[in-house]
Amino acid sequence: MDGNNLKMMDLSNNQLQGKIPRSLVNCTKLEYLHLGNNQIIDIFPSWLGTLRELKILILKSNRIHGVITEPEVNFEFPKLQVIDLSHNLFTGELPTKHFQSWNAMKVVNGSHLSYMHDEIQPDGFYVRYASYDISNYAYSMTISNKGIELNYGKIPNIFTSIVLSGNKFVGEIPSSIASLRGLNNLNLSHNNLEGHIPSSLGSLTALESLDLSSNILSGNIPQLLAEIIFLTVFNVSYNHLTGLIPQGNQFDTFDNSSYRGNPRLCGKPLSKNCETYKPSKKEDEDSESPFAFDWKIVLIGFSSGLIVGVVLGQEFYTRKHEWLMKIFGMQSMKRKRGRKNLM
Repeated sequence: MDGNNLKMMDLSNNQLQGKIPRSLVNCTKLEYLHLGNNQIIDIFPSWLGTLRELKILILKSNRIHGVITEPEVNFEFPKLQVIDLSHNLFTGELPTKHFQSWNAMKVVNGSHLSYMHDEIQPDGFYVRYASYDISNYAYSMTISNKGIELNYGKIPNIFTSIVLSGNKFVGEIPSSIASLRGLNNLNLSHNNLEGHIPSSLGSLTALESLDLSSNILSGNIPQLLAEIIFLTVFNVSYNHLTGLIPQGNQFDTFDNSSYRGNPRLCGKPLSKNCETYKPSKKEDEDSESPFAFDWKIVLIGFSSGLIVGVVLGQEFYTRKHEWLMKIFGMQSMKRKRGRKNLM
Protein backbone atom coordinates (compact mmCIF):
# COMPACT_ATOMS: atom_id res chain seq x y z
CA MET A 1 0.00 0.00 0.00
CA ASP A 2 1.29 3.41 -0.96
CA GLY A 3 1.45 5.51 2.21
CA ASN A 4 1.55 8.67 0.14
CA ASN A 5 -2.07 8.11 -0.89
CA LEU A 6 -3.37 6.97 2.51
CA LYS A 7 -6.21 9.17 3.75
CA MET A 8 -7.58 7.22 6.71
CA MET A 9 -5.90 5.12 9.40
CA ASP A 10 -7.80 3.51 12.28
CA LEU A 11 -5.74 1.30 14.62
CA SER A 12 -7.90 1.90 17.68
CA ASN A 13 -8.92 -0.65 20.31
CA ASN A 14 -5.82 -2.82 20.10
CA GLN A 15 -2.87 -3.46 22.40
CA LEU A 16 -0.39 -1.29 20.54
CA GLN A 17 2.61 -0.25 22.63
CA GLY A 18 5.65 1.95 22.25
CA LYS A 19 5.67 5.31 20.52
CA ILE A 20 3.74 6.71 17.60
CA PRO A 21 5.88 5.89 14.52
CA ARG A 22 7.53 8.90 12.95
CA SER A 23 7.14 7.31 9.57
CA LEU A 24 3.57 8.66 9.57
CA VAL A 25 4.99 11.97 8.37
CA ASN A 26 5.31 10.30 4.98
CA CYS A 27 1.53 9.94 4.77
CA THR A 28 1.15 13.43 3.40
CA LYS A 29 -2.50 12.98 2.38
CA LEU A 30 -3.65 11.55 5.72
CA GLU A 31 -6.88 13.15 6.93
CA TYR A 32 -8.07 10.78 9.66
CA LEU A 33 -5.84 9.17 12.33
CA HIS A 34 -7.39 7.13 15.15
CA LEU A 35 -4.97 5.48 17.61
CA GLY A 36 -7.28 5.54 20.62
CA ASN A 37 -7.64 2.83 23.26
CA ASN A 38 -4.16 1.38 23.04
CA GLN A 39 -1.11 1.34 25.32
CA ILE A 40 0.97 3.95 23.55
CA ILE A 41 3.57 5.63 25.77
CA ASP A 42 4.78 8.85 24.22
CA ILE A 43 4.68 12.63 24.41
CA PHE A 44 2.35 14.74 22.29
CA PRO A 45 3.33 14.14 18.63
CA SER A 46 3.56 17.76 17.54
CA TRP A 47 5.42 16.58 14.44
CA LEU A 48 2.06 15.35 13.11
CA GLY A 49 1.28 19.02 12.63
CA THR A 50 3.28 18.90 9.41
CA LEU A 51 0.54 16.74 7.87
CA ARG A 52 -1.26 19.60 6.22
CA GLU A 53 -4.35 17.54 5.32
CA LEU A 54 -4.93 16.05 8.79
CA LYS A 55 -8.45 16.90 9.95
CA ILE A 56 -9.22 14.35 12.68
CA LEU A 57 -6.72 13.24 15.34
CA ILE A 58 -7.85 10.81 18.06
CA LEU A 59 -5.28 9.68 20.64
CA LYS A 60 -7.64 9.08 23.57
CA SER A 61 -7.14 6.46 26.28
CA ASN A 62 -3.41 5.88 26.00
CA ARG A 63 -0.47 6.80 28.23
CA ILE A 64 0.63 9.89 26.38
CA HIS A 65 2.14 12.24 28.92
CA GLY A 66 3.97 15.48 29.65
CA VAL A 67 3.44 19.10 28.73
CA ILE A 68 2.14 19.98 25.28
CA THR A 69 4.88 22.32 24.12
CA GLU A 70 4.35 25.32 21.89
CA PRO A 71 4.22 24.66 18.15
CA GLU A 72 7.51 25.21 16.36
CA VAL A 73 5.76 26.94 13.49
CA ASN A 74 2.51 28.89 13.29
CA PHE A 75 0.89 26.61 10.73
CA GLU A 76 0.92 23.29 12.63
CA PHE A 77 -2.31 21.32 12.13
CA PRO A 78 -3.69 23.92 9.70
CA LYS A 79 -6.78 21.85 8.81
CA LEU A 80 -7.40 20.15 12.17
CA GLN A 81 -11.10 20.10 13.01
CA VAL A 82 -11.41 17.33 15.61
CA ILE A 83 -8.87 16.46 18.31
CA ASP A 84 -9.44 14.01 21.16
CA LEU A 85 -6.64 13.65 23.73
CA SER A 86 -8.88 12.54 26.59
CA HIS A 87 -7.91 10.05 29.28
CA ASN A 88 -4.16 10.38 29.00
CA LEU A 89 -1.51 11.74 31.37
CA PHE A 90 -0.99 15.26 30.04
CA THR A 91 0.23 17.88 32.51
CA GLY A 92 0.95 21.61 32.47
CA GLU A 93 -1.28 24.33 31.09
CA LEU A 94 -3.66 24.03 28.17
CA PRO A 95 -1.93 24.40 24.77
CA THR A 96 -2.81 28.06 24.16
CA LYS A 97 -0.47 28.51 21.21
CA HIS A 98 -1.93 25.47 19.47
CA PHE A 99 -5.44 26.89 19.84
CA GLN A 100 -4.26 29.98 18.01
CA SER A 101 -2.88 27.93 15.11
CA TRP A 102 -5.94 25.71 14.54
CA ASN A 103 -7.29 27.94 11.81
CA ALA A 104 -9.84 25.42 10.51
CA MET A 105 -11.78 25.77 13.78
CA LYS A 106 -11.97 29.54 13.54
CA VAL A 107 -14.65 29.65 10.86
CA VAL A 108 -17.60 27.47 9.91
CA ASN A 109 -16.84 26.58 6.31
CA GLY A 110 -18.71 24.51 3.76
CA SER A 111 -16.12 21.76 3.35
CA HIS A 112 -16.45 18.38 5.04
CA LEU A 113 -15.05 14.86 4.88
CA SER A 114 -17.26 13.68 2.05
CA TYR A 115 -16.29 10.02 2.40
CA MET A 116 -17.09 9.75 6.11
CA HIS A 117 -20.21 8.57 7.88
CA ASP A 118 -19.44 9.13 11.52
CA GLU A 119 -21.39 8.30 14.66
CA ILE A 120 -20.52 10.01 17.91
CA GLN A 121 -21.73 8.36 21.09
CA PRO A 122 -20.43 9.86 24.35
CA ASP A 123 -20.05 7.89 27.53
CA GLY A 124 -21.46 10.57 29.82
CA PHE A 125 -19.94 13.63 28.20
CA TYR A 126 -17.14 11.77 26.51
CA VAL A 127 -17.23 11.73 22.71
CA ARG A 128 -16.41 8.46 20.96
CA TYR A 129 -15.87 8.32 17.19
CA ALA A 130 -17.29 4.93 16.29
CA SER A 131 -18.07 4.31 12.65
CA TYR A 132 -17.58 5.58 9.16
CA ASP A 133 -18.83 4.65 5.73
CA ILE A 134 -16.64 5.54 2.78
CA SER A 135 -19.10 4.33 0.14
CA ASN A 136 -21.97 6.58 1.21
CA TYR A 137 -19.96 9.77 0.82
CA ALA A 138 -21.90 11.26 3.71
CA TYR A 139 -21.09 12.69 7.10
CA SER A 140 -23.48 12.46 10.03
CA MET A 141 -23.32 12.61 13.81
CA THR A 142 -25.33 11.48 16.78
CA ILE A 143 -24.53 12.90 20.20
CA SER A 144 -26.08 11.15 23.18
CA ASN A 145 -26.20 12.64 26.64
CA LYS A 146 -28.30 11.73 29.68
CA GLY A 147 -30.19 9.20 27.60
CA ILE A 148 -31.09 11.73 24.89
CA GLU A 149 -29.70 11.19 21.40
CA LEU A 150 -29.19 14.21 19.15
CA ASN A 151 -28.92 13.21 15.50
CA TYR A 152 -27.17 15.77 13.35
CA GLY A 153 -27.65 13.72 10.16
CA LYS A 154 -25.91 14.91 7.02
CA ILE A 155 -24.50 18.32 7.69
CA PRO A 156 -22.82 20.78 5.32
CA ASN A 157 -20.19 21.78 7.87
CA ILE A 158 -17.65 19.48 9.48
CA PHE A 159 -18.14 18.85 13.17
CA THR A 160 -15.38 20.64 15.08
CA SER A 161 -14.42 19.36 18.50
CA ILE A 162 -11.77 19.66 21.22
CA VAL A 163 -11.80 16.93 23.89
CA LEU A 164 -9.05 17.22 26.53
CA SER A 165 -10.90 15.65 29.46
CA GLY A 166 -9.48 13.21 31.98
CA ASN A 167 -5.94 14.59 32.14
CA LYS A 168 -3.96 16.66 34.64
CA PHE A 169 -4.05 20.06 32.97
CA VAL A 170 -3.63 23.02 35.34
CA GLY A 171 -3.94 26.79 35.16
CA GLU A 172 -6.74 28.88 33.71
CA ILE A 173 -8.89 28.41 30.64
CA PRO A 174 -7.20 30.63 28.02
CA SER A 175 -9.34 33.28 26.40
CA SER A 176 -7.72 32.37 23.06
CA ILE A 177 -10.20 29.48 22.77
CA ALA A 178 -12.79 32.15 21.96
CA SER A 179 -11.09 32.67 18.58
CA LEU A 180 -12.26 29.20 17.49
CA ARG A 181 -15.63 30.51 16.30
CA GLY A 182 -16.52 27.32 14.43
CA LEU A 183 -16.15 25.07 17.48
CA ASN A 184 -19.11 22.76 18.15
CA ASN A 185 -17.88 20.74 21.12
CA LEU A 186 -15.51 21.68 23.95
CA ASN A 187 -14.77 19.22 26.75
CA LEU A 188 -12.20 20.21 29.39
CA SER A 189 -13.71 18.19 32.23
CA HIS A 190 -11.87 16.19 34.89
CA ASN A 191 -8.70 18.25 35.04
CA ASN A 192 -7.28 20.68 37.60
CA LEU A 193 -8.23 23.92 35.87
CA GLU A 194 -8.79 26.95 38.10
CA GLY A 195 -9.73 30.61 37.85
CA HIS A 196 -12.88 32.00 36.27
CA ILE A 197 -14.82 30.82 33.24
CA PRO A 198 -13.84 33.33 30.52
CA SER A 199 -16.81 35.44 29.46
CA SER A 200 -15.25 35.43 25.97
CA LEU A 201 -16.56 31.86 25.55
CA GLY A 202 -19.89 33.54 24.86
CA SER A 203 -18.55 34.39 21.40
CA LEU A 204 -18.47 30.68 20.46
CA THR A 205 -21.86 30.97 18.83
CA ALA A 206 -21.61 27.58 17.07
CA LEU A 207 -20.99 25.72 20.34
CA GLU A 208 -23.42 22.87 21.00
CA SER A 209 -21.73 21.12 23.92
CA LEU A 210 -19.63 22.63 26.73
CA ASP A 211 -18.31 20.47 29.57
CA LEU A 212 -16.14 22.09 32.25
CA SER A 213 -17.13 19.75 35.09
CA SER A 214 -14.85 18.37 37.81
CA ASN A 215 -12.27 21.15 37.91
CA ILE A 216 -11.47 23.90 40.45
CA LEU A 217 -13.18 26.77 38.64
CA SER A 218 -14.48 29.66 40.75
CA GLY A 219 -16.48 32.86 40.36
CA ASN A 220 -19.72 33.35 38.45
CA ILE A 221 -21.00 31.62 35.33
CA PRO A 222 -20.83 34.40 32.70
CA GLN A 223 -24.25 35.61 31.59
CA LEU A 224 -22.81 35.93 28.06
CA LEU A 225 -22.94 32.13 27.75
CA ALA A 226 -26.71 32.48 27.48
CA GLU A 227 -26.12 34.04 24.06
CA ILE A 228 -25.02 30.65 22.68
CA ILE A 229 -28.40 29.67 21.28
CA PHE A 230 -27.32 26.25 19.93
CA LEU A 231 -25.94 25.05 23.28
CA THR A 232 -27.57 21.68 23.99
CA VAL A 233 -25.21 20.17 26.58
CA PHE A 234 -23.83 22.26 29.45
CA ASN A 235 -22.04 20.86 32.50
CA VAL A 236 -20.13 22.80 35.16
CA SER A 237 -20.80 20.40 38.03
CA TYR A 238 -18.28 19.85 40.81
CA ASN A 239 -16.43 23.14 40.76
CA HIS A 240 -16.36 26.12 43.16
CA LEU A 241 -18.72 28.38 41.24
CA THR A 242 -20.83 31.05 42.95
CA GLY A 243 -23.69 33.45 42.31
CA LEU A 244 -26.64 33.56 39.94
CA ILE A 245 -27.02 30.97 37.19
CA PRO A 246 -27.52 32.67 33.79
CA GLN A 247 -31.10 32.83 32.59
CA GLY A 248 -32.66 32.79 29.15
CA ASN A 249 -32.35 30.87 25.88
CA GLN A 250 -30.79 27.43 26.28
CA PHE A 251 -30.06 27.93 29.97
CA ASP A 252 -33.78 27.57 30.63
CA THR A 253 -33.52 23.94 29.44
CA PHE A 254 -30.67 22.69 31.67
CA ASP A 255 -31.53 20.79 34.85
CA ASN A 256 -29.92 20.56 38.28
CA SER A 257 -27.36 17.97 37.20
CA SER A 258 -25.53 20.64 35.19
CA TYR A 259 -24.71 22.51 38.41
CA ARG A 260 -24.44 19.92 41.19
CA GLY A 261 -21.42 20.11 43.47
CA ASN A 262 -21.46 23.95 43.51
CA PRO A 263 -23.21 24.79 46.82
CA ARG A 264 -22.82 28.54 46.34
CA LEU A 265 -24.72 28.71 43.05
CA CYS A 266 -28.30 29.98 43.16
CA GLY A 267 -31.25 30.69 40.90
CA LYS A 268 -33.19 28.49 38.48
CA PRO A 269 -33.22 25.56 38.00
CA LEU A 270 -31.98 25.19 41.60
CA SER A 271 -34.42 25.56 44.47
CA LYS A 272 -32.08 28.05 46.15
CA ASN A 273 -33.19 31.62 45.41
CA CYS A 274 -30.48 34.24 45.27
CA GLU A 275 -32.68 36.76 47.14
CA THR A 276 -33.02 34.52 50.18
CA TYR A 277 -29.62 32.89 49.99
CA LYS A 278 -27.28 33.90 52.76
CA PRO A 279 -23.78 32.45 52.79
CA SER A 280 -22.79 30.48 55.84
CA LYS A 281 -20.24 31.77 58.30
CA LYS A 282 -17.61 29.50 56.75
CA GLU A 283 -18.40 30.79 53.24
CA ASP A 284 -18.11 34.36 54.50
CA GLU A 285 -14.70 33.57 55.95
CA ASP A 286 -13.63 31.87 52.72
CA SER A 287 -14.78 34.82 50.62
CA GLU A 288 -12.90 37.45 52.61
CA SER A 289 -10.00 39.02 50.79
CA PRO A 290 -6.43 38.62 52.05
CA PHE A 291 -6.39 42.42 52.56
CA ALA A 292 -9.29 42.25 55.00
CA PHE A 293 -7.66 39.32 56.73
CA ASP A 294 -4.43 41.30 57.15
CA TRP A 295 -6.31 44.22 58.70
CA LYS A 296 -8.02 41.83 61.10
CA ILE A 297 -4.59 40.66 62.25
CA VAL A 298 -3.43 44.28 62.61
CA LEU A 299 -6.46 45.21 64.72
CA ILE A 300 -6.07 42.13 66.90
CA GLY A 301 -2.40 42.93 67.38
CA PHE A 302 -3.14 46.58 68.14
CA SER A 303 -5.84 45.70 70.67
CA SER A 304 -3.65 43.12 72.34
CA GLY A 305 -0.76 45.58 72.49
CA LEU A 306 -3.01 48.27 73.96
CA ILE A 307 -4.29 45.96 76.70
CA VAL A 308 -0.81 44.74 77.53
CA GLY A 309 0.44 48.32 77.56
CA VAL A 310 -2.28 49.45 79.95
CA VAL A 311 -1.69 46.51 82.29
CA LEU A 312 2.07 46.97 82.30
CA GLY A 313 1.67 50.71 82.69
CA GLN A 314 -0.62 50.24 85.65
CA GLU A 315 1.74 47.69 87.15
CA PHE A 316 4.69 49.98 86.57
CA TYR A 317 2.82 52.92 88.07
CA THR A 318 1.80 50.90 91.15
CA ARG A 319 5.27 49.54 91.75
CA LYS A 320 6.83 52.93 91.11
CA HIS A 321 4.41 54.46 93.57
CA GLU A 322 5.29 51.85 96.19
CA TRP A 323 8.99 52.33 95.50
CA LEU A 324 8.69 56.12 95.88
CA MET A 325 6.67 55.70 99.06
CA LYS A 326 9.37 53.48 100.48
CA ILE A 327 12.10 55.96 99.60
CA PHE A 328 10.26 59.02 100.84
CA GLY A 329 8.97 57.05 103.83
CA MET A 330 12.50 56.12 104.84
CA GLN A 331 13.67 59.70 104.37
CA SER A 332 10.77 60.94 106.50
CA MET A 333 11.67 58.49 109.25
CA LYS A 334 15.31 59.63 109.16
CA ARG A 335 14.26 63.26 109.47
CA LYS A 336 12.05 62.50 112.46
CA ARG A 337 14.87 60.59 114.15
CA GLY A 338 17.29 63.43 113.46
CA ARG A 339 14.95 65.93 115.10
CA LYS A 340 14.63 63.72 118.17
CA ASN A 341 18.40 63.48 118.52
CA LEU A 342 18.74 67.27 118.35
CA MET A 343 16.26 67.64 121.11
